[in-house]
Amino acid sequence: MKYFFLSVLFLGMFIVLQTPTVEAGCGTCDKTVVQNATNTASFTTLVAAVQAAGLAEKLSGPGPFTVFAPTNEAFSKLPPGTLEELLKPENKAKLVSVLTYHVVPGNVKAKDVVKLKEATTVAGSNVAIVVKNGVIMIDGAKVVQTDITSSNGVIHVIDAVILPKQ
Repeated sequence: MKYFFLSVLFLGMFIVLQTPTVEAGCGTCDKTVVQNATNTASFTTLVAAVQAAGLAEKLSGPGPFTVFAPTNEAFSKLPPGTLEELLKPENKAKLVSVLTYHVVPGNVKAKDVVKLKEATTVAGSNVAIVVKNGVIMIDGAKVVQTDITSSNGVIHVIDAVILPKQ
């Protein structure tokens, strides 16, 4: 009986040691930033906007991209009619401008974001970064979740839509 238990124990250890390891907590690493956003219920508005802007293919490319992703609730905080206006085909250029203001080239993890005062977006504008009492703010939007690792970058969730300076 003793040998049976030892055999089971060693078999279990062998299986554990043979199992490939992945980044801790990373169930999203094999998907692009677009796929991860699409698979997240709180990003349906963002995904619809990205598709309307024609940016899904670009953001599914090799990147890497750092996306400061506003939630559905963040979009609902915009003044009434703003989102509907942005989603109109004739306002596609403005929608692209707003969305690309949320994307920074490179794979910038939270540990690196906190060291910055600003970052240049793919739109060519700078977003202000402030860290106070452990809270990261991007142009006044609070980062509520960090480091959703993707195959082509990283997503940080924000609680407001940030708008480029006019």
